[in-house]
Amino acid sequence: MLSPAPKNPVELKITHLNKVQNQRQAHVVEATKGKAALKLFKKQQEKQLAKKAKPSFKQKLKKKANEDSNQQVFVLDFDGDMKATAVKHLRDEISTLISTANKGDEVIIRLESSGGLVHSYGLAAAQLARLKDAGLKLTVCVDKVAASGGYMMACVADTIIAAPFAVIGSIGVVSQLPNFHKWLKNHDVDYEMFTAGDYKRTVTVFGENDDNDRAKYQEELEQTHLLFKDFVNRYRNMLDLDKVATGEHWYGEDALHLNLVDRLQTSDSYILERMADHEVYALQSRQKPTLAEKLGLSQAAEAGLNIAIDKIPELVSKIEMAQRLLK
Repeated sequence: MLSPAPKNPVELKITHLNKVQNQRQAHVVEATKGKAALKLFKKQQEKQLAKKAKPSFKQKLKKKANEDSNQQVFVLDFDGDMKATAVKHLRDEISTLISTANKGDEVIIRLESSGGLVHSYGLAAAQLARLKDAGLKLTVCVDKVAASGGYMMACVADTIIAAPFAVIGSIGVVSQLPNFHKWLKNHDVDYEMFTAGDYKRTVTVFGENDDNDRAKYQEELEQTHLLFKDFVNRYRNMLDLDKVATGEHWYGEDALHLNLVDRLQTSDSYILERMADHEVYALQSRQKPTLAEKLGLSQAAEAGLNIAIDKIPELVSKIEMAQRLLK
């Protein structure tokens, strides 16, 4: 028996950015210069499309010299939180591109993240590495921040582009937690913890921590930092890790001097630049909204609507039975 399809599956929206840009330009031309100018603008666009479709001999030679002229460009977005939950959609988008794009096509990731859990961002960075393994060119654009786990993702790229005041770096590891042992002791509250294995638990929130616990926990943090540095060095071996892997962060201009990024430019400017010679598509996946969400209903109303929908087959069956009895 087949399992029922999910009520709100993931849907993928694809936007042809060249087309959107042309529509916006036409709208501005019409609004500012009138319909006659719009007509002329559309004719110019048609000529440009015709040239692309039937290139001249010189253009063909140029294409041979510039082999990437036929490449397509795909734009993905990653807005990271502490748990890198956006990787849920990112992995699907990447799988789609790997199975459909051609080798040499470019993937632009508009990345914004100040980092979070090590294993979560390790998985997110591994997803980006899949693109390179598939022979796709990877460019990461950072307009605001790519720090800690965010930079772990960014460093995988062939090219990192950052806005002048984007926050870059923070190649380090941090962990902090409160300890309530003294408070519990002052209120005559006992706390007991049972473990099997000397280091199943080191420092705790409620128990008393000793120097050995702290030393072991620090050792684990140092090991994680070493793994982080090795990962960055694998993809950006031009970096002086002694300078940049201190946990500090830098703004775009300084990050460029330290080789943390390759270029200063906003993502909008870079994408517009690519649109001049390439077809550019933005991919965005999301959980398909339910009927209740489309109608703007509350959770309680949504639950009531779902119950009503579930009862429709039963109601139809009763109506059909009543019709047969009446006959």
